[in-house]
Amino acid sequence: MSSETMVTVVGNVATTPVFRELPTGPVARFRLAAHSRRFDRVQNVWVDGHTNFFTVWAWRGLGTNVQSSLALGEPVMVQGKLKVRDEERGGQHWTSADIEAVAIGHDLSRGTSAFHRTQQVRAEGAPRGDSPWGGAPQGDSPWDVAKPGPAGAEAEAGAGQASNGQPADAEPDLASPQPVG
Repeated sequence: MSSETMVTVVGNVATTPVFRELPTGPVARFRLAAHSRRFDRVQNVWVDGHTNFFTVWAWRGLGTNVQSSLALGEPVMVQGKLKVRDEERGGQHWTSADIEAVAIGHDLSRGTSAFHRTQQVRAEGAPRGDSPWGGAPQGDSPWDVAKPGPAGAEAEAGAGQASNGQPADAEPDLASPQPVG
């Protein structure tokens, strides 16, 4: 069991993200400003509270996506591992809070965003991996997978028919209850 402190922070990108290609892989870094707001009933206005600043580190593919997706001032949500560091610099004591991000996204309660799936690069001849639905991938698309089921189920049901008696290429009827088995 890991003793990492996982946090989710909502705020604004406070510095332009900096992207670097390192020997250990790509990384993007930016500062995140998160502040609270409360409604002051006496003055009948919204009042800003204290602002917390975090340095967000995004490694590998997440870092590459940050580079092409985030800009200064945009509202975001960051989830990751909190790391608080204490250090001495120039005779002064410094404390900083870093987040090693596992997920970053735009805060859609404050605007819209358009998602674009990235192409995954894999080594020549590397396996595509297992599908969560069973079966091996059967085409160029990661969504093309063999239909799960016992071996020979199609042969027993007859040529061109699935084991439920429907034509093999028929779309399932999701509105009707389906037999389990």
